Amino acid sequence: MAHSSAAEPAATPGWVDEVFDGVRYGLAGQVIAEQHSPFQRVTIIDSQRYGKGLLLDGCWMTAERQERHYHEAIVHPALCGAESIERVLVIGGGDGGTARECLRHAGVGQLDLVEIDGLVVEWSQRYLPAIGGAAWADPRLRLTVGDGIAWVRDAADASYDVVIVDGSDPAGPAEGLFNRAFFEHCRRILKPGGVFATQSESPEAFRQVHLDTVRLLRQVFGHADPLYGWVPMYPSGWWSWTFAATDGPRYLRPQAERAAAVAAGCQIWSPRWQRGGFEAVPAAIERELQAPAAAS
Repeated sequence: MAHSSAAEPAATPGWVDEVFDGVRYGLAGQVIAEQHSPFQRVTIIDSQRYGKGLLLDGCWMTAERQERHYHEAIVHPALCGAESIERVLVIGGGDGGTARECLRHAGVGQLDLVEIDGLVVEWSQRYLPAIGGAAWADPRLRLTVGDGIAWVRDAADASYDVVIVDGSDPAGPAEGLFNRAFFEHCRRILKPGGVFATQSESPEAFRQVHLDTVRLLRQVFGHADPLYGWVPMYPSGWWSWTFAATDGPRYLRPQAERAAAVAAGCQIWSPRWQRGGFEAVPAAIERELQAPAAAS
């Protein structure tokens, strides 16, 4: 799962659109299920181009033939870079795609998946079963429907090797996932040699949130770098994920054995693609990230 913006699907017959900041991002298709959960409006669509997909409050989250652009990017730099991957925490990610990619790594012994909205999990399992794939039946997965912010706050010090935040942008139920207190708890619960990862928005459509997130993670962890890629169904199509660590940018250097074990099953991610994605910092973004910033 990824971004969120306060938008309503347009009523164009035969199309499902996210409208954000004067631009429409649409797929030809139809709504096949829609319901308000206690947290948000959950919509399942069936599209001509990308198969079945998920929207939250009218904003694109994932689709069967788009999801690898996102899930491979958020998972493998972290799990190929951390010293150990025995215990992994995923906050959000109720569609199951991030958990699926994590569990492709044989070194993962336990994965805690904490998703606030049970309807997202239920409908992803029902309508989008290929996205979670074998993860839902994997004995290493421990699913909790609950508040990820509280989970991180209450977790023991140094209790996870990797922490991945697969949430929406700062609105609605994900509002608390982009602030200093939350990130500091994520650092606290990370083991030495661990890696933190979060989706960090589009540098075009959500430029200021993107910049603020990278800067704040650098302040909290000491080392943080954005990886740039694309998710064509998202606003602007251009997306980012930011990785952080306390003992150096270990996420930049995939461990060869771990990378080799998963790369053949990937459609987007590879060590080469990862190198390019970390290097693809736009000039203006690089200048802003290097400039002295006010304390957040």
